[in-house]
Amino acid sequence: MSRIQDILKKAERDGGVHRTRAVVTDRTSGSVAQALAEPPLSRTEAPPVTIATGPSTPAVRQVANHLDPRLVAANAPRSLAAEQYRLLRTRVTRAENGRAFRTIIVTSPNKGDGKSLTAANLALTMAQDTQLRVLLLDADLRRPSVHRLFGITETPGLSDILIGGATLDDALVTVSEQRLTLLPSGLIPNQPAELLGSTGMRRVLETLRSRFDRILIDMPPVGPLADVAIASTMVDGVLMIVRAGVTPKPAIERALSGLDAGKVLGLVLNDAGASGPTYGYDGYRYAG
Repeated sequence: MSRIQDILKKAERDGGVHRTRAVVTDRTSGSVAQALAEPPLSRTEAPPVTIATGPSTPAVRQVANHLDPRLVAANAPRSLAAEQYRLLRTRVTRAENGRAFRTIIVTSPNKGDGKSLTAANLALTMAQDTQLRVLLLDADLRRPSVHRLFGITETPGLSDILIGGATLDDALVTVSEQRLTLLPSGLIPNQPAELLGSTGMRRVLETLRSRFDRILIDMPPVGPLADVAIASTMVDGVLMIVRAGVTPKPAIERALSGLDAGKVLGLVLNDAGASGPTYGYDGYRYAG
């Protein structure tokens, strides 16, 4: 717990975390990820998973660009906001410190902290490194949003693979001109936690590891859900997204306490320094 306390103290010193009882609205944040603070559950069996074998870079569905304007890493790569996401990419790389973080969960304590937008922009900046094969996996099987950000259909996707309704290669999508591969969520299942904790999910991740250099996994907020705690046992690292001055510190503490502290790469602060100069981009507000 000492490392978690160090993370929280650093965030407080930076002005990014305050004690508050504010209710976080249910929306995807448009704020830039400005700072990265340094920093056993049972599984149920799912139906057999069909994973098509093939070359390391399979032929997958191609889609044209219909990107959300807030994906500044693609739409405005020279903007200050895009530069902040590249800074986050660099800090994630430095946090590896000799270890390979191939699979990284992106989550948050509450809804509306900006986890999905951060995951998407971070994935885009990683894909811009021509030496990396990058996958953005939507494992938020309760309120998926990756398909909306990139203008693709949500099916077939992860849940369809896990229930045996599709193969992995059926579900993978390549975003043209971005060098980024997506695996959407699929149909919203009745028991998402059970699917995420299944041996099928472990097999999917193992196969994806063999095909991609970096896999960012967008997951639900930690909150009262078991999803992240279950899936975190299968990955290399976790990024916690918080909204500076809005996400209550007790919520952050609860979210971190349920995770292996050794896997927490740090806190990403949205709206950090929002009281200072700000700049607008198509209604997208970020700290200068």
